[in-house]
Amino acid sequence: MEHRHLSCSNSVWNLPCKFLVASTCGFLTHAGRLTVPPIEPSVAANRLLEGLPYRSRKQFLSGCELVNLPLGAILAEPGKRIRHIYFPTNSYISLIARADDHVALETGLIGDEGMLGISLILGVDSSPLQALVQGAGPALCMNASLFRREFKRNLALQRELKRYLFVVIAQLTQTVVCNHYHQIETRLARWLLMMQDRAHSSEFHVTHEFLAYVLGVRRVGVTKAATALQRHQLIHYKRGDITILDRAGLENSACNCYGSDKAVYNRILTKDACPAVYTGPAK
Repeated sequence: MEHRHLSCSNSVWNLPCKFLVASTCGFLTHAGRLTVPPIEPSVAANRLLEGLPYRSRKQFLSGCELVNLPLGAILAEPGKRIRHIYFPTNSYISLIARADDHVALETGLIGDEGMLGISLILGVDSSPLQALVQGAGPALCMNASLFRREFKRNLALQRELKRYLFVVIAQLTQTVVCNHYHQIETRLARWLLMMQDRAHSSEFHVTHEFLAYVLGVRRVGVTKAATALQRHQLIHYKRGDITILDRAGLENSACNCYGSDKAVYNRILTKDACPAVYTGPAK
């Protein structure tokens, strides 16, 4: 499977890659592919696919390939044809809306709870948003043409992805409300919780510049918000290195949009398909 569309730019929104959230995942790769045995249904670590019955999941995974997504890779561009779909397993993707060449805003995050390329189930083969790999790591990948065929014949997959599409729409709507009405500090707390859930870590690297673009605000606003969260001992932030110290406190400081997003998952998707809340390093 060729991934000629997969590009890694030295800049995102005219920002160098050092502004991106860094991932320290280590994988043996060759030409971007993980050197792993065939994918087994029991170990397909994407929560959306885990919601499928065993046979449906096995059928779908037979057409997937496990690939490594490099930091900063552009997986989709607005208006461009979708050639592959992705189900992150230990990586995460930022969805970015552009107003012009200089103004952009993150509208969503996709981790191991979701997929990139959901518009294909509507018969639309292009993306309205830019998709940027914010956390490097593995993902399940399938050719778009094969995905369309699998979607038509796999009824369980149809049900699951239609429900997921509703969740995506609900989250995008919630993000619009959040960006318009809520204070920077509460929005920053929400974003940090979303990142922690998808990174499965309490530590990650992200600069003020990148956070300003993510939240669509000036850098000084991010500085004040991060300082306030640190003053309340919810996070430790130094030179772009963030450590979440008090998750419960951060949830209390976040706007109710974070809880609303979780509630939608719990109500619409099966329990196993809900985003995993970070509970600490594996023991």
